[in-house]
Amino acid sequence: MLLAMLLFSVNDALGKWLVATYGVAQILLIRSISASLTIAPFVVKAGAEPFRRAPRPGLQAIRVVLATAEIALFYLAVSYIPLADAMTFYLAGPIYVTALSALLLREKVGPYRWSAVVVGFVGVVIALGPTANGLAAFGPGQFIALGGSICYALFMIATRQVKETPNVVFVTWQVAGAIVAGAIGAPFAWVPMPGSDFLLLLLLGVAATGAIVLVNQSLRLAPASVVAPFQYSTIVWAITFGYLVFGDFPNAHTLVGAAIILASGLFIFVREQRLGAPGADQPALAER
Repeated sequence: MLLAMLLFSVNDALGKWLVATYGVAQILLIRSISASLTIAPFVVKAGAEPFRRAPRPGLQAIRVVLATAEIALFYLAVSYIPLADAMTFYLAGPIYVTALSALLLREKVGPYRWSAVVVGFVGVVIALGPTANGLAAFGPGQFIALGGSICYALFMIATRQVKETPNVVFVTWQVAGAIVAGAIGAPFAWVPMPGSDFLLLLLLGVAATGAIVLVNQSLRLAPASVVAPFQYSTIVWAITFGYLVFGDFPNAHTLVGAAIILASGLFIFVREQRLGAPGADQPALAER
């Protein structure tokens, strides 16, 4: 799981590096073509039957749209704000899931988890950063990252509703959705690229696919209650790569907000494990 989170973070850092030159659609297209080549052997081995038996096609389609949107919004967000700042919003995904599950799915959420949700939202506000008048500094980058993290939370809820779907089907449709979105948008803002950048874009797809494989393998070797908390190591890598590659270091309010969000998320996860709540067996970053 730790290695998977490192690969996810490498994917995010490469995306931030490349989005300074190339459009999000172009990155999505080439990244996803690379990912499709990586997963092709698994698709061939699985055959057509898992795809035919996939439940609730409409919800599967919505899930693909949400997955594509959250990735695109993440890459767009890091073109405006540091990597660690964007990742801080995505750390709040499990908190949004708890709140949205109660509102959309009528799942029972007790006072302890609602308290953790409120504290987590306070962490998000702190991470936005205060201005001179005491209000949160809500620039375009923060707005995009917040929107992406909400799409990510809705994506996780949709995944929970069709969790009996084989992973190869999940990943294949996500990759296909990103290819379609990239193919539609890329021709309108195509930027010629040298071979070195093309290879980096291909590496994006390999890193993301490898991370998903590692997450699944970690869940085969140990319970989610053991490995899922290690997902929060992404903030450490985001800070590290942000500083070493881009010269960015998060402000104090970002670090404090991230710590509050992390603590709230871990509390919710532990509480759901104890209660056996729906989705408690799914780590938040398993599909990202």
